Order: sequence, then structure tokens, then C-alpha cells
Amino acid sequence: MTFDTVSLVAQQVQGGGIGIGFYLIMGAAFLLSMAVSSMLKRRFAEYSQIPMRMTGAQVAEAMLHQNGIRDVQVVSVPGQLTDHYNPANKTVNLSEPVYHANSVAAAAVAAHECGHAVQHQQAYAWLGFRSAMVPLVNIASTIQGFLMMGGIGVMVTMGSPMLLWVWAAAFCVTAAFAVITLPVEFDASRRALAWMEKSGISNQMEHERAKNALFWAAMTYVVGALGAVAQAVYLLMHLFAQRQGEERQ
Repeated sequence: MTFDTVSLVAQQVQGGGIGIGFYLIMGAAFLLSMAVSSMLKRRFAEYSQIPMRMTGAQVAEAMLHQNGIRDVQVVSVPGQLTDHYNPANKTVNLSEPVYHANSVAAAAVAAHECGHAVQHQQAYAWLGFRSAMVPLVNIASTIQGFLMMGGIGVMVTMGSPMLLWVWAAAFCVTAAFAVITLPVEFDASRRALAWMEKSGISNQMEHERAKNALFWAAMTYVVGALGAVAQAVYLLMHLFAQRQGEERQ
């Protein structure tokens, strides 16, 4: 971080506030996230119309069994795009549309979540790091929510460096979690696609569409990570600029 960069950030800061740049980053991240989410929903809606011979639940069961995993249960959960793997109780949780549907989209999602189960079975390091961070991330998210609702006014009117440091630390934790999540998600998709091709449950056209669906799902994590890192960096730059300004006085 150069002195000129810090000085530029310092010029953007008014009083004890965090500067308009932070809100611009938040706005840009939100808009980009909405655009990627919209594309993801369109792709899944499109690929949900392309039939396959197996339901999402059957795909999940087959992938687990062919990887020698017998202690993971496949269950149906309410909602849409609520699919996830829970390492705590070893369950592949598939949303109702994915669990019951026999489509390319359902197969891709089911195989991806089973990719996490395979990661767990093989003690994939990045999954272990992410799981270990969950309690800390929950605390950081609570702090962020509290300060977002009630703390910004205090920071702007009173210029509280303590709250800013706490807020920046919370953003750093969530940003680190978002970055660690990336290799976990990309690897799960890689495992899913490799298994779908090897097992022969999808032809070339279906495989390419499953790959595209998982690509857009992964992009939601990429956008989230970029936004989290950008906000954390901005806050840290502001705090260091503020400290340098105080030292010159």
C-alpha cells in the first residue's frame, strides 16, 4: 500500500465517517450480485426443462455409492436453491425441485453437493478450513449486522475508531471465509462433472449444460468474495489513513 494510495483514501473520508467510496463498493457488489443471480436463475430455469433419466435424489445416491460413501443420507429440504451438504450430520440436502426432478439442472446440483461429501470423505483441506471458520464467521456476521443497523450513525457523528476497527475486523473474517469458499466450490463442481462424465449418466450436450449451470453457480461465490474483499480493504485503508493523519497532528 503506497503513501499516495492512502492519501487518496484519506481525502475521500469526511470527518469520522467511512467515506462515499465504501457505499459505492457496496452498491457495485450488490448490483453485480443481482446480475449474476439473475443469470443463474435463468440458466437453471432453462436447464430444468431438459429431461434426464434420473432424478436429483437418484443422481446423489448413485454418486455417493460409486465413491464408496455409505454413511451420508440424501434428504429433501424446502425452498429453491437451498441445496447444501452438512458435514456435521453427513446429509446431502436437496431442495424439493432438485430432489424430485429429473433434469440437467437437478442432476448438476445434486452431483455438486455430493462433491462436498466426497471432499469430506477425503479430508479435503479447504473444506476443513471452511468448516473450522464457521463459528467465527457467525460472530463476525452478527457484529456486521449490528453495526450496519445501529453503528454507522455513531461512527459518522462521533468518528469512533474503535467501532471502525471492530467492523473492519469482522469484514476481514467474512472476506477470508468467502475466499476460502472459492476452492471448495470449484473443486466440488470439478468432482461432480468428472463423475457425471465417467458414470455416463449424461451425454455430451447434457454435460456441457450441467457445466454451464455450475459455472454460474460458482460465479455467485466469486462475486461475493470480490465484494467482501473490496469492502475489507477499503475499511483497512481508511483506518490506516486516519491513523497517519492523527500521527501528523
